[in-house]
Amino acid sequence: MYLCKLNKNNNLIGLSIKIIYMRLNIRYISLILLLIFVTYTNSLKAQPKKTVKIGCIGFYNLENLFDTINQDDVNDEEFTPEGINKWNAERYKIKLKNMAEVISQIGDELVKSGPSIMGFSEIENRSVLQDLINEPALKPMDFDIVHYDSPERRGVDVGLIYQKAHFTVTNSYAVHLTMPKDTGFKSRDQLVVSGLYDGELIHIIVNHWPSRRGGEKRSEYLRIRAAQVCRSIADSIMQREPNAKIFIMGDLNDDPSNISILKHLKAKKATEEMQAGDLYNPMYKLYKDGVGSLAYRDSWNLFDQIIISYPLTQKDLETYKVLKAKVFNKPFLTQKEGQFAGYPWRTYVGNTFMGGYSDHFPVYVFLVKQK
Repeated sequence: MYLCKLNKNNNLIGLSIKIIYMRLNIRYISLILLLIFVTYTNSLKAQPKKTVKIGCIGFYNLENLFDTINQDDVNDEEFTPEGINKWNAERYKIKLKNMAEVISQIGDELVKSGPSIMGFSEIENRSVLQDLINEPALKPMDFDIVHYDSPERRGVDVGLIYQKAHFTVTNSYAVHLTMPKDTGFKSRDQLVVSGLYDGELIHIIVNHWPSRRGGEKRSEYLRIRAAQVCRSIADSIMQREPNAKIFIMGDLNDDPSNISILKHLKAKKATEEMQAGDLYNPMYKLYKDGVGSLAYRDSWNLFDQIIISYPLTQKDLETYKVLKAKVFNKPFLTQKEGQFAGYPWRTYVGNTFMGGYSDHFPVYVFLVKQK
């Protein structure tokens, strides 16, 4: 009996020692793991944080930015002091101030230095752009201009301004929009500008496609032709430069869901559908979410768009990629009362001077890359 009790007690003592040993090991292992975690965390803190550079590129239909001078070779009489709109120096200055105020604020939620590049439609000539960039709100940004006169009957063109500190133009040219069976057809050119954006080569095509005058369906063939010309320009750039970063911007007078853009410009509506050589329309989702850039008969359209090439959609940030697209529709740009309350606040309604901004909201994209 005694020996049996002794063996039993020995076993109990041995078991107790093992338990104590295991507890010591667990505490030791926990201490080691804690030290490893603290060391790793401190090493992460010691590493420099990765920062990014953000830029902004936009487009704005300026709604008839005319000077007050009557040109003999264009139909601009309505925008003269003697014309039906009574367009005089005072109204012109109000228009310039308003446009500059808007442009200076585009992208200000992420970029405090203003947009690096802005494309425009409905400008009469280079001189109105020169007056615009000389406005106090824009002059400190030190913009320069790219512009060509187009054959459009009213004399309105497309153009582009850029901050010289961020963009250097290497090449530019204008492409006429022609109709093979209508030799008398005249419209806005498509402006092509290439250059170095913070050292990276990019290409911009500024558009103002034919309007829906006469009805959407009756005029559709004109915008299809414009889409085909624009796609041809993009393809020729990509043929020379397969990884070309291209921005197609403008007032397209069609929504992202129209066939001119989906079928003929071949702008994809989702990045998942894309491959090399494709174009992507980041405005498609905005449109489907009910966001517009102009209103007509109590419905919104998103005619103003920025469409990008495949390399700008990729996930790596070693070079600039497009972060997101937006419509600049701050409350001060909207009509507050009357029949058109909630619409973009225009310069004119009919022949009545409203003192507003434009019948379109601007659109813009943010670019981002790792520093």
